[in-house]
Amino acid sequence: MMESRHFKASASAHYRFSLATVSILQSAAVKFLKEFISNPTSIGAIAPSSAGLARAMVQGLDLQSAEAVLEYGPGTGAFTEYILRGLGPRAKFAAIELNSRFAAEFRVRYPRVSLFEDSVANARKICDSAGIGPVDCIISGLPWATFPSTLQVTILNEMMNVLKPGGSFVTFGYVHSVCLPPARKFAARLPTYFNSISKSSIDWLNLPPAFVLRCRR
Repeated sequence: MMESRHFKASASAHYRFSLATVSILQSAAVKFLKEFISNPTSIGAIAPSSAGLARAMVQGLDLQSAEAVLEYGPGTGAFTEYILRGLGPRAKFAAIELNSRFAAEFRVRYPRVSLFEDSVANARKICDSAGIGPVDCIISGLPWATFPSTLQVTILNEMMNVLKPGGSFVTFGYVHSVCLPPARKFAARLPTYFNSISKSSIDWLNLPPAFVLRCRR
């Protein structure tokens, strides 16, 4: 009888936890959708990235040995959790987010992470202000497929001012957007900046389905 009551109590707690988790996920998805509707060219996503995509974003990166890491466009921090798990205790880490609503939520979720509410086009200036030299990795959640050519070039040029030789740049793209002109131009530009580029398998569970691009300078 005791075991039965214990099982019911555990099941009830698990159910409440599951409902709370679902509620958080639904809330995050609603916020992303609202931001996408209000400004689709700067958000580019209709929902937070999946755990599978987040794991793929940090796969193969030697974060434990990295001295400095940047995250571009963290949104509400779907990738940040996995970056923090891999970082060594002495690594410098900063995130750059232009969207004020996402920045506010990010600060609540990760109060100890240095977040700069600014454009990544100012990355070198931001790093200088934070005492960050050349970085080992840049992990990006930016919607490259929505950016005009001039902005793509501006950001990539600035990236070369902060990413050390041999450093890694990781970003992702949505399957449905690969044929869009901005996405094709972005893919065509990458070999100009990086010595090696590889593409992951598709994460069909992400919304929308996505793949990861891994580049090394």
